[in-house]
Amino acid sequence: MFDDLPPDLDRLHTLRVWHTMWLQRIDAKIAALTRRQTEEERGRRNRPAPPEWIIELGIGERRPTLQIHTGDCHMAGKRHRPVDRDEARRLLAMGLKACGHCRPDSLLGITDLSSNPALTAAAAR
Repeated sequence: MFDDLPPDLDRLHTLRVWHTMWLQRIDAKIAALTRRQTEEERGRRNRPAPPEWIIELGIGERRPTLQIHTGDCHMAGKRHRPVDRDEARRLLAMGLKACGHCRPDSLLGITDLSSNPALTAAAAR
């Protein structure tokens, strides 16, 4: 039989203490990672839903509105505020620029007829 353990009692006790210490460290790390994963999952579940529409704001004291985006558009800048559907439609109707990437004007059913040359020519007749 192959026995690679030391033959004396003192060294066996030392190995037992050493391995007990390592098991405690491993168990503590497992517990910490389990807690962290649980907290991350709870954070994902409790995260508020993104707003339906946002307005990108400019720089400065007055922070002028630049353009409107859908709430999950990744092209929106860091400075923005949420708006409801009615305000988004009102701002687009007043001429606020719509994001060319997420196209909130199309989603809200607001189309600019003057940008389509075929429709403009047909309307002129």
